[in-house]
Amino acid sequence: MRNLGVVFKAGSGYKALLVSILATSLGYGLYKGILDNYLAQIVTMNEFDRGLTEFFREMPGLLLVFILAALYTFSAERLYKIGSLIMLGGMVMISAVPPEKALVTMAVSLYSLGEHIQLGMKSTLTLGYALPGRGGEALGVQSAVNQIGSLAGLIVIIVAFLFVPEGSSFRIFFWIASLITLGSVATAMRLKGSSRTDPHRKRFYFRKKYTKYYMLEIFYGARKQVFFTFGPYVLILFYGARTAAISFLLALAAVAGFLLAPVVGRIIDRIGYKTVMVADTLILVVVCFFYGFAHHLFPRNVAYIVCCINYILDSVISLAAMASSVYVQDISDDPDEVRATLSTGISVNHMITILIALFGGWIWQTLGIETLFMLSALLGLINSAYAATIKTKKA
Repeated sequence: MRNLGVVFKAGSGYKALLVSILATSLGYGLYKGILDNYLAQIVTMNEFDRGLTEFFREMPGLLLVFILAALYTFSAERLYKIGSLIMLGGMVMISAVPPEKALVTMAVSLYSLGEHIQLGMKSTLTLGYALPGRGGEALGVQSAVNQIGSLAGLIVIIVAFLFVPEGSSFRIFFWIASLITLGSVATAMRLKGSSRTDPHRKRFYFRKKYTKYYMLEIFYGARKQVFFTFGPYVLILFYGARTAAISFLLALAAVAGFLLAPVVGRIIDRIGYKTVMVADTLILVVVCFFYGFAHHLFPRNVAYIVCCINYILDSVISLAAMASSVYVQDISDDPDEVRATLSTGISVNHMITILIALFGGWIWQTLGIETLFMLSALLGLINSAYAATIKTKKA
């Protein structure tokens, strides 16, 4: 990774931001490493239950535009801190409540609320702290730091669950993740920026010039939700993957993300966000095909390995999502507009995401995983075709 002094502005709050992101992702690595197995083995959620839980988990993303409208005078730094506190509340709740579907879903949704508030703020602050012309690379650094923290948490889970019984250990690691998230909150409180919103700006921010960005967010949100929700669950329910195996797979994806996120960021800066947004879907079609049909083409043990490889490939091509943030920055008039647009984009993204989460489990149960992942590939192709219509400043 390059010297950060050539990527970020001197005197900005980028160091505190990156440390906070590192701590947040460490706690998230522990949380994510055990969550799917916890839901399947302890809470006994089937594929439809998992989709229903994901529907409620994604609801804060859909409501984000209204949440931020109520807090529209707050700075990006302050919103980031609020998100940290809510994430901590969700993590503590999932650590404390009994393994009942409704209570666990509430805890996961609370954590998700804080996560979604932070999501747009992370990109906004990173782009605001970046030097001119270094937006893509700055986002790449942010993504790499996020992957480092997640990887560390996943490694802990991999090692632990090779030696300890799964059923009796999930809650312990949720509490450890809570303590680490508390450290993230403490670090976030050190952010002292003043990127305040213009009090005269509209609370609900939609502009015609961002129409293509909103549409791209809808297509991308739909296609990524299939893998995020059902990718690990296919491996757990269909192939019988245990916690250590899932965590190892997520760790490999984190390593790939750490190594390649800065590279993807530089590629976006050099060849342009449009080219990256169009090209990533070509790989996605192949990934979805093998994820949905591997068990028809190979013996079960080989199909399992093929699906694991394709899960990692999907995590790599998902890095191309940074291109849309650079696109927004490129056509915006000021940093305040970038923040508002990225936050609105998250809500627009979730208009389709929650439907995919709700009906994805039903599609799997009734039509099979083949149909589910071909749907993801089709949505990706539509995303690519639509991205090709973007007119860049150089065009």
